[in-house]
Amino acid sequence: MTAIHDAHDTTRRTLPIADTDAVRAHTARLMRRHRGVLTRVIGLHALAAIAGLVAPRVIGELIDGLTGGTITMSRINDLIMVLAASVIVQTVLVWFARRAGFVMGESIFAELRERFIERVVELPLSTVERSGTGDLVARTTNDVESLSYVVRYGIPSILVAAATALLTLVAALLVSPLVAVSLLVGVPLLITSTRRYLRYARDGYLRERAAYATNNGVITETVEGARTVDALGLQGARREEIEGTIREMFEAERYTLGLRMRWFPQVDLGMLGPAAVALLWGGWLVSQGHASLGQVTTVVLYAQALAEPLDELISWLDEIQVGTTSLARIIGIEEVPPDRSAGGETPTDARMAATDVRYSYRAGHDVLHGVSLDLQPGERLAIVGPSGAGKSTLGRLMAGIDGPRAGRIDVGGVPLVNLELDRLRGEVALVTQEHHVFVGTLRDNLVLARPGSDDEVLWQALRSVDAAAWASGLPDRLDTVVGQGGTALTDAQSQQLALARLVLADPHTLVLDEATSLLDPRAARHLERSLAAVVSGRTVIAIAHRLHTAHDADRVAVVDGGKIIEIGSHDELLAMQGSYAALWRSWSDEPVEHTG
Repeated sequence: MTAIHDAHDTTRRTLPIADTDAVRAHTARLMRRHRGVLTRVIGLHALAAIAGLVAPRVIGELIDGLTGGTITMSRINDLIMVLAASVIVQTVLVWFARRAGFVMGESIFAELRERFIERVVELPLSTVERSGTGDLVARTTNDVESLSYVVRYGIPSILVAAATALLTLVAALLVSPLVAVSLLVGVPLLITSTRRYLRYARDGYLRERAAYATNNGVITETVEGARTVDALGLQGARREEIEGTIREMFEAERYTLGLRMRWFPQVDLGMLGPAAVALLWGGWLVSQGHASLGQVTTVVLYAQALAEPLDELISWLDEIQVGTTSLARIIGIEEVPPDRSAGGETPTDARMAATDVRYSYRAGHDVLHGVSLDLQPGERLAIVGPSGAGKSTLGRLMAGIDGPRAGRIDVGGVPLVNLELDRLRGEVALVTQEHHVFVGTLRDNLVLARPGSDDEVLWQALRSVDAAAWASGLPDRLDTVVGQGGTALTDAQSQQLALARLVLADPHTLVLDEATSLLDPRAARHLERSLAAVVSGRTVIAIAHRLHTAHDADRVAVVDGGKIIEIGSHDELLAMQGSYAALWRSWSDEPVEHTG
């Protein structure tokens, strides 16, 4: 039985999204890990808030003293000095508090981003391919950007607002509890309107993010397949598809905008109403002798001051919903299960075998039907057949990227899907037409395959694929920055770099999905000489789109309808006058000649 999970169901699916409890638990763990700096930030903001509360208290005392005729000029001067000092102290404390908050936000975001990237590169390739590029791209761009904004600016701002609001309310109660009770009149409206908003906001923002992901995927697929779209006249269909995703984005945005438009007016009333109530209530208390004019003035000023941090909190609460949704999508990556369960077995040799392999992309629709192969170490096998016959699918299974629905593929007597990924890549490697030059130095690109390699090992790998000449001609040789923004490499050079990484990784079996088919003939011929050096002494399974690859192989397997219908050497298959002979005749456009 295969260790691949859900190998029979490879239909496209969305990557997981963490639920609310998981988001809360993750956030709590982050806060605990950063509790020291968090405490320092809260302490500084609390001190800054306390300094900001001095001014209304001083103004209230001045009013009481002036109306009662009991204040002296000396006392007025002292109060003015206290007022000036409080402003200066508050300014300094706010600067240090905000700086500490930004540092904390950057630290938390860096930790989230690094863990996210680590987890993304650990994702099973089969999972990434089934989910499509759009969802993952959206998480690494839109979601990371939204979360970055909240972490960098939201956390400090929320801490400032919360500390200020709480201390302002406490200060008002200390001045006169009877007058300060008016500040609570807006609380019921704030709570009920906010709870209603939060009840619908999460689903709304999840829909928004999903719409962005779908749009990214459709646009990416259209751009990548631009030549096919143009050749088949699919411009109208692709435009309609893109417009459909844009309409969904518009509807999702309109829904969340409607939530905010109904919520914000109630919030404004709940924040601004207490100041008016405090003024009216305080006026009545003064007229009845239950409070002084200074006390009412102080509380009214506190009520006005309270509106600003509450407004900050409410504003950020909306952004927090976006950030929380993004965090749920980002940490949802953590919930992707491994696609294999390593059994700890060790292959006894380099022999590969496929036994009665069956595979389906959709349940109940097999694309491979009982394929069996037995390869000797060092053998070169070419797999040929018409388009859609199952050649590339078989190659992916032979490389261990996916597991069969039924049957097994072994190396040294151990199923590929029972090997740890690191061990698997040391046994078998897949080489396709696609190659990638990572941003960094040429050395950085090479040591990815074998960390810690010294320069001599790297140069030897480059020489083995005939790349040393152009590499030594780079401005800084191995230290030359290549990739986007650096020295541009040609397609042939990029593919040679990929082959050099293979030499460093040193797998004993290579699965080649026509690694040179996207290059022009001259570059392809040159690269094939490099490829010959790489495959020397290794077992090679070549998915052949150009039949000269089959001509040079030890054996050729003809795949049609998900089955191997012929297998043998080039000459043997020509002599059979079967499907391979017909393919060869069609490809070479000349009569089939054979001996025997």
